[in-house]
Amino acid sequence: MGDLSSLSSSLLYAAFFIYLTATFFFAGTIRDNSRKKTSLAGNIAITVTIIGFLTQLGYFFTRWAAAGHAPVSNLFEFTTFFGMMLVFAFIVMYFIYKINVLGLIALPIALLIIAFASMFPREISPLVPSLQSHWLYIHVTTAALGQAILSISFVAGLIFLIRQIDQTKKTKQTFWLEFVIFMVATTLAFIIISSTFSAFNYEAAFEAPVEGQPTEMTYEMPAVAGPYDGELLTEDAMTPLIQAPEWMRGVDAAIKFNTLIWSFFGGLVLYGLLRLLLRKRVGSALQPLLKKANPEIIDEVGYRAVAIGFPVFTLGALIFAMIWAQQAWDRFWGWDPKEVWALITFFFYAAYLHLRLSRGWQGTKSAWLAVGGFAIIMFNLLAVNLIISGLHSYA
Repeated sequence: MGDLSSLSSSLLYAAFFIYLTATFFFAGTIRDNSRKKTSLAGNIAITVTIIGFLTQLGYFFTRWAAAGHAPVSNLFEFTTFFGMMLVFAFIVMYFIYKINVLGLIALPIALLIIAFASMFPREISPLVPSLQSHWLYIHVTTAALGQAILSISFVAGLIFLIRQIDQTKKTKQTFWLEFVIFMVATTLAFIIISSTFSAFNYEAAFEAPVEGQPTEMTYEMPAVAGPYDGELLTEDAMTPLIQAPEWMRGVDAAIKFNTLIWSFFGGLVLYGLLRLLLRKRVGSALQPLLKKANPEIIDEVGYRAVAIGFPVFTLGALIFAMIWAQQAWDRFWGWDPKEVWALITFFFYAAYLHLRLSRGWQGTKSAWLAVGGFAIIMFNLLAVNLIISGLHSYA
């Protein structure tokens, strides 16, 4: 088991760097005006991507063999699987449309998701009784695949918006496009900051009252915001600059507030450095690189991704989930936060298809909807799993 676990980790690391290499090859297709050179770079890029996917598939099955069950039972495993399915969805769309620029956006997002997974415990542990069902594999894997295919619509939507929005003047659209880019920078900053402090094994213990009882809590980042009425127990740790608001009295509430502060200001610094380096809006700097992208085909990719991903997501996240819920809890529906947000996701993409097919919402409107849908998927992955407690919470 130990050898398989070690091999599994090595394969995941290898897949990460292979995807990174493929991203550089996809970048090489943007600037090159020679069709032959562009075609060669694109062929190399997709070949390297497939090698990376097969390598991550090797990680998945070796971890499965080591654990004795499908590795989708905790947040680390689910997130890495989601990243792998995102790459798979991109590969399928690439062979349908042969658009190199999709890889330049899709692969970095997959890399961010896989890097985010590394923030969580990676130990292999036995399944709790409630998860010992074949519906775990069916429900979770199908839901993740559906979300991954839907995420390709975000990739296409973002490319479309950067390509089409008039960057010669400030408008509401340029503002919101920059906000989307800032949120990506914030996510990247969170991963960089968390990874850095995790590598140094940083910990700071506090004692603070929770529901009238003194409770010890551990920060894994320096406490910019300490717990309300908290006492720092760790010597030589950073003294908090502020206290969390009095109403944040949950065990992890102040820690999450502190993480939010680090991520937000890290995103500001990262985005600010980009603006300083580029001396213009990031979207404006990226626009010339996407001139070769055909907006009509990009728009079609976004629609096709939703048309394929929506029924897959509905099957996995709602229908299979309800069947499993009936077997496990004797009820099809219980208004658990995860169930509610799965339903919200369903209604959102149903509205997307309705507006596109019956109201003619194509192009820019459709692209903005795709961006909003991805925001819901990410909220479901991050906030619902980590902040809102419920039966489906991983952490």
